Amino acid sequence: MSWLDDHPEIRNLRCGAADLNGQARGKRLPRRFAEKLEQEGSRFPLSVLNLDIWGEDIDDSPLVFESGDADGLLLPTERGYVPLPWLPAPTAMLPLWAFFDDGTPFTGDPRHALARVLDRFKALDLSPVVATEMEFYLVDDSGKEIRQPKSPRSGKRRAGAEILSMRALDAFDDFFNDLYDACDLMKIPAEAAISEGGIGQFEVNLEHVPDALKAADDAWFFKMLVRGLARNHGMAASFMAKPYEDYAGNGLHTHFSILDKDGNNAFANDTFEGTPLLNNAIAGCLAGIPDLALIFAPHGNSYERLVPGAHAPTSICWAYDNRTASIRVPGGSYGARRIEHRLAGGDVNPYLFLAAVLGSALVGIEDGMKAPAPITGNAYDQKLPQVPSTWEDAINAFEASPLASRIFDPQLVDNLIRTKRQEMAHFDEMTAEEQLDHYLDLV
Repeated sequence: MSWLDDHPEIRNLRCGAADLNGQARGKRLPRRFAEKLEQEGSRFPLSVLNLDIWGEDIDDSPLVFESGDADGLLLPTERGYVPLPWLPAPTAMLPLWAFFDDGTPFTGDPRHALARVLDRFKALDLSPVVATEMEFYLVDDSGKEIRQPKSPRSGKRRAGAEILSMRALDAFDDFFNDLYDACDLMKIPAEAAISEGGIGQFEVNLEHVPDALKAADDAWFFKMLVRGLARNHGMAASFMAKPYEDYAGNGLHTHFSILDKDGNNAFANDTFEGTPLLNNAIAGCLAGIPDLALIFAPHGNSYERLVPGAHAPTSICWAYDNRTASIRVPGGSYGARRIEHRLAGGDVNPYLFLAAVLGSALVGIEDGMKAPAPITGNAYDQKLPQVPSTWEDAINAFEASPLASRIFDPQLVDNLIRTKRQEMAHFDEMTAEEQLDHYLDLV
C-alpha cells in the first residue's frame, strides 16, 4: 500500500533530488502519476545534478554537450513521501537519487557520495550516529537593506543579539509552533530551539539518528521547510553563511559517534580521554579540514564567516569542551563521548557535508592516525594551522587532495571543481548588494 492511500488529501506531487549545491531539482506531477513514479521513477538529464548555484549549466561540463546531455534514471530513495506543509495546497514530495539505466549509481549524485562512505563503515562493522545543529536568520528583506523582522507580538524590532533569550523565542512563537508541527508531519526529529548571537538568528537541533542518510535528508528538508514557512509568516529565512557583516554567521555543526557491531559507542570507555578509535577519528577530521574546506565553505560568502573571533573556528585544532576549536569533544558522561565538527556554514550541501566529516573520520580510523594534543584556552590567540581563508585556496586544495579522492568519486570531484570555478568567476563580477540578493534565501 502506498503512503498516499492513507493521505487522500494530497492533491499534487513533487519529485526531485539534491544537486551539488543542495538545491532541489525536479518536477511537479498530478497525483494520478504516483504509481508510475513509485514503480519506475523519473528521468532527468544527469547534468541537472551539476548546475551552478543559479541553475545554469556548467560551461565545460562533460555531462552536457559531450554526452548529448544524456538522461539518468531517478529512483525513489528509501525515505518515501514527505509532505510539504508550507505550500497552500496539500502536497508531498518523493525524494529521488540518480542511477544509470543498468542500475549503477551515478557517482555525481551527492546522496550516493554519502552512501558510499557509509558502505565503507559497514564493511568495518561500524555505524555512525549523527545529529545536526541548524542555524538560520529570520530576515525582513522587503527594503533596500535586510533587517531583523518585527516581533509579531510587539511590532518592534529586536535591538540587538539576544543569546538564549526566551523573549526572542516567544516573539516568534507562532512561527516556531508551525515549524515544529511541520517537522512532525515530515518526520524531521526537531529538538531544542534557541535564540542565537545574531539579530533574528535562531538554532534548531535535530536529534541523533543511527542513519546518516536520514540525518542528511532531514537537514535538506529542514532548510526547505524553514525558508518556505518563513515566507508564509511574511519573512525570509536565510542559511547564508554571513548575511550580516557585524553579526555571527550561520553554522551547520554535526555531532557524531560510532557504534560497533554490538551497538556500543566505539568512542567511549571509562576514561575522560575516550577510546583510541576516538583519537583516530579526531585525527582524520583534522587532516580533512584543509583539503575539504570547499565542502564546509562552498560559496564566496562562506569565507566572510571564517574570521577570528566571530564564533566560527579558523584554526585546525581540537579540544575537550572548547567552542573555539574546529573539532570539539563535548563534556558530559564518558559513555556519551562524541565528536562535534564545527567548521561548516549553514550554506552547505548536507549530503556532501556529512560525507566529508564521516569520510575524513573514517580515513583516520583506517590509517590509525594519531591526533596531536588537545588545545586549551582561546584558539584564536594561538599559533595554529589555519583553515583556508579564500574560496580559490579551498578549490585548489580540494582539487589536489589525495584525501578528497579517497572519500569522493573522481567524477564528483571534477564536477564540483568545475562548478565552483564557474561560480567564483560570476561571484567576483557581482556587487556586494547583488551577492546578498542572490544568496540570501537560496543557500
